[in-house]
Amino acid sequence: MTLQAIEQATLPHGNFEGYLHGSEVSVIFERVAEDGIGPRLHRHPYSETFLIRSGRALFTVGGEEIQAVGGQVLVVEAMVPHTFRTLGADLYEAVHIHANDRFETEWLE
Repeated sequence: MTLQAIEQATLPHGNFEGYLHGSEVSVIFERVAEDGIGPRLHRHPYSETFLIRSGRALFTVGGEEIQAVGGQVLVVEAMVPHTFRTLGADLYEAVHIHANDRFETEWLE
């Protein structure tokens, strides 16, 4: 098969792990309407690209902080510790693209 149409609703935890579908990337679909939500500090052995669709979040990447807003794209290099927290109760919606066919996360806290 050269093309697959995959319903997001059928994905485990709503996330796409590439190796299960013949893809070289994995994707997290983030959708939060609460203040202060986000993952613990972590890193990956590959880059992660954040496509911020709407809302705001405070990202901490390698000790630097940036307030990201809808319409921005952030790229975190491999092995750089990072985390984020949503800001406000407006809908934060983002697509997190992992440059790997499966999720590999080292939790640092």
